[in-house]
Amino acid sequence: MMKISSLATATALASFLLMGGAFAQTAAPAAKDATKTETKMAPMEKKEAKPRTAESLECSKQADEKGLKGKERKKFRKDCIKEAKGAAAPAAPAK
Repeated sequence: MMKISSLATATALASFLLMGGAFAQTAAPAAKDATKTETKMAPMEKKEAKPRTAESLECSKQADEKGLKGKERKKFRKDCIKEAKGAAAPAAPAK
């Protein structure tokens, strides 16, 4: 009878020790992933601080109306903004 109770105690003790190791192993990688995500997000915040111009907003509205997305939208907006800035600033008169 003593043999069964000591075997049960040893099994319970081993289970607790193994569970502690399993929890410690799963928590460490999660902390590493969080720091990688934070460092990737930091440069993006700097880019968003730049205010959008009236030309940019107008060209975005036109792209939305045309239903453009992806590379087509980017190309359209680039050309549109270039044209809008060119029309807004008249060419210097030739001397």
